[in-house]
Amino acid sequence: MRVLLIEDDREVARYLKRGLVEFGVVVDCVHDGHDGLHLARGPEYDALIIDRMVPGLNGLSIVRTLRGEGVRTPILILSALSHVDERIRGLRAGGDDYVTKPYVLAELHARLEAIVRRHEGPRERVLKIGDLEMDLDQRVVRRAGRAILLHPREFRLLEYLMRHAGHVVTRTMLREAVWDYHFHPQTNTLDVHMSRLRQKIDKDFPSAMITTVRGAGYCLRA
Repeated sequence: MRVLLIEDDREVARYLKRGLVEFGVVVDCVHDGHDGLHLARGPEYDALIIDRMVPGLNGLSIVRTLRGEGVRTPILILSALSHVDERIRGLRAGGDDYVTKPYVLAELHARLEAIVRRHEGPRERVLKIGDLEMDLDQRVVRRAGRAILLHPREFRLLEYLMRHAGHVVTRTMLREAVWDYHFHPQTNTLDVHMSRLRQKIDKDFPSAMITTVRGAGYCLRA
């Protein structure tokens, strides 16, 4: 399961992320409402955990905006506001569950699993763009039937590009999605990994699928 956590209290966010990781959950964190809304619109998250009082754009506004745009990703609202009227407001705004602070981490994880199960339909486990195929369960990538060995970061980079095939993805989007914010923007880490990925995906094939969009980022096309 991959989750986006929108929580302004960095200490709380670190605690929650550390706990969920122990349950096998991949957690991306953001601390501002506007940034959270931008990331929450993406297709890569199984669920969203949104703090009720996050700054910039409050939690309920984020939920209402997402639901108004047709985003159906399951949402768990976190809040210190425990009054029944506040819980009702959160659920009516579009939240799937409402958990008040303080909470028991194991229960929060169980609630997270429950809202994901309720929303889960047949999940796309094989991504296919042109002659490039990625099996998410077997962790296998093939192009034109030929198996390609990728390291974990390369696999995550390619998965993100395939899920956004035909669209330009910025360097910032890739850093946030693949490096989970533990990334120094002055390093050439992204360039190195992208270069290796392109060598493996495009070398020895008649056409390149991953292209650089000058001044913008990268794009994968069939």
